[in-house]
Amino acid sequence: MAGFLTDALTAQLAVQDFAELEAGRDEAAVRRLQGATLARPQVVDGFYYLGDMLNRLGRNLEAERVLRRAVALNPCAEVRLGLAFVLMCQGRYPEGWALYRARHEIAGAGLPRAADFPYPEWTGQELSGKHLVIFPEQGFGDQIQFARFVPQLLARGAEVTLLCRPGLERLLCDSLPDARVLAAAGAVEFPDPDYWAMVGGLVGPLGTTLETVPGDPYLTTGATWPALAPGRKIGLMTKGSPTQAKDRARSLPSDVAARLAASLPGQVIDLDPALTGAKDFAQTAALIRQLDLVVTVDTSVAHLAGGMGKPCWVLLSHLGIDWRWLRDRTDSPWYPSVRLFRQGPDLDWGPVIAQVASEGAGI
Repeated sequence: MAGFLTDALTAQLAVQDFAELEAGRDEAAVRRLQGATLARPQVVDGFYYLGDMLNRLGRNLEAERVLRRAVALNPCAEVRLGLAFVLMCQGRYPEGWALYRARHEIAGAGLPRAADFPYPEWTGQELSGKHLVIFPEQGFGDQIQFARFVPQLLARGAEVTLLCRPGLERLLCDSLPDARVLAAAGAVEFPDPDYWAMVGGLVGPLGTTLETVPGDPYLTTGATWPALAPGRKIGLMTKGSPTQAKDRARSLPSDVAARLAASLPGQVIDLDPALTGAKDFAQTAALIRQLDLVVTVDTSVAHLAGGMGKPCWVLLSHLGIDWRWLRDRTDSPWYPSVRLFRQGPDLDWGPVIAQVASEGAGI
């Protein structure tokens, strides 16, 4: 079986081509990787990198064909996970979520395996009278997004313990009063469970499809925030965590962020907690509750506002759009109050800012 990500020549070519991609020279980059797969058709690395590049460009059907070839060459976890993301971008959740389980097999991902626990993983078993503990994974936005499934588990008769990243516990306690919500920090004690699950692993066993995603608002908070001045108020978030792999594409350059802020009507409030002083997501939610609109890049604020049912406009980079925002849509089945504003293939934020400014004037 061919190795995976062990071919130095392909890896060097991929680094060069992804730099070309970020510079807007995507066709040349794609052609070079296509040439690499033709020249060395038994090396899985080239097919994996090519599929990933095509997916980043939104060319999902092409990416799927390439990654299915990669899976045929070497069905390792990384390649199956790459195919999972391509399918999820298309809203093909049943097959995508089944392949998404491959993330547990990737060394360095930090996710547990079934053998790590003395109790079984929940994969759809009967839950009535059973205790399910849910562990956190990925970023704040992912945990907010998947918390919507806890009421379905409770409705099946489960006792649910939800562990979350510190900073989310008060918001999720307020929003999910029938669950036991604990911050995953230090030694955490809870009753022995019957099953365990990762928060990102709930979608598959629940049989969720694009048509059955629970989209009703599900976040609330008892936290308070000082009253804002009367008049139109817009919350703004122009950057995500700099440690996120795709942050360079999703966060706005400082000059673009300044133009966006200046183009919005009324009182514009930067929602960065470093500026607002919000101590956790519950306080940020209390602030958002007073706003007329939230404008944000693809970061946790989009999930927070969307989960509250607050009107929210999300600005999406053309490169590496996350699977949850699908493709070629201006709406989201995950958050009906969200509108999507997509950057074009020229990677220019200018038209996006102009559209937001034009439509913001009519709020």
